[in-house]
Amino acid sequence: MSSVKHLVYAIIHFLREQSQMDTFTSDEQESLEVAIQCLETVFKINLEDTRLAVPSRLIEIFADSCHKNEILPLLDSLPEDLEKADQLKDEGNNHMKEDNYAAAVDCYTRAIELDPNNAVYYCNRAAAQSKLNNHSEAIKDCERAIAIDPKYSKAYGRMGLALTSMNKYQEAINSYQKALDLDPENDSYKSNLKIAEQKSRDMSSPTGTGLSFDMASLINNPAFISMAASLMQNPQVQQLMSGMMTNAIGGPAAGVGGLTDLSSLIHAGQQFAQQIQQQNPELIEQLRNHVRSRSFSGSTEEHS
Repeated sequence: MSSVKHLVYAIIHFLREQSQMDTFTSDEQESLEVAIQCLETVFKINLEDTRLAVPSRLIEIFADSCHKNEILPLLDSLPEDLEKADQLKDEGNNHMKEDNYAAAVDCYTRAIELDPNNAVYYCNRAAAQSKLNNHSEAIKDCERAIAIDPKYSKAYGRMGLALTSMNKYQEAINSYQKALDLDPENDSYKSNLKIAEQKSRDMSSPTGTGLSFDMASLINNPAFISMAASLMQNPQVQQLMSGMMTNAIGGPAAGVGGLTDLSSLIHAGQQFAQQIQQQNPELIEQLRNHVRSRSFSGSTEEHS
C-alpha cells in the first residue's frame, strides 16, 4: 500500500502543477481540483506530507517505464523445443504424403506450440486444413504465416487456394497476384490465378454458373461409356433422345413455337441427367470429384 501511496502522491502533485497552467480554462482547472480532492480523500494523502514524495516527477517515471518495456527481451523457444518442432513438421509432411490430413494438422499444431514464430508451420497446417475442407481455418493460418513473414509467397498461394474453394474469387486473385509479386516464375501461381480469374468471369456473366466440366475425361471414362450404352437400351431414354433430336432439328427458328421447342429440349436434357443420376449415382459423384480435383493445379505441391 505504501508504494501505491507514493504513486498517488506523484499523480496529485502532477495534477496540481497542471491545474496552475494558463493553458487550461477555468472549467478545466475546476475539474482538475475536483480530481485532486477525490484522490486526497480516498487515499488520505496530503501534499504537505513530504515523506511520500518520490525523487522523480510522474512524467519521468512514465517515460522510464516505457523505455524498460521496449527493451525487455522476447522469450525465445529453447533449442530442444526448436529441434522437436522441426521433427513434428517433418512428421506432418509425411502424413500429408499419405493423405492423413488430420494427423498432419495435429503434428503442425504441436510444432507451433513449441515454436509459435515459425511461419512454415502455420503455412503447412493451412495446406492440411484445406485438404479437410476447413478453408476458413486455412486462411487464418495463412494470415498468421504472413504476419510472421510478409514475403512468404507460399502463404499467399495457399490462401488463394482456400479462397477459391470458398468461391471468393476476387480475394483469391489478389492473393495469387501477391504470391506472383514475390515469386514471379512460379507456374502454379500463374495457373491458379488464371483459374480464379476465369471463375470470377463466369460468376459475373449473366448466363454463367461458375461451373466447368472436363468433357474429355468424361468421354474417356470406361464406366461412363458402359453406363451410357446401358441407358441407350432403355425405351424411356430412347424416347427422350428422340424428342431432343426432334426439337434440335426444329430449333428456335421454327416460327412461333421456337421458344417452346427450346424449353422442351432443356426439359428433356434435365430428364436425361436424372436418368443418369438414378442409374449410377456413385459414378456421377466420382466424376464430380474428378472435376474438382482438376480445378486446382496446386494440389500436388511439396511442403516445406
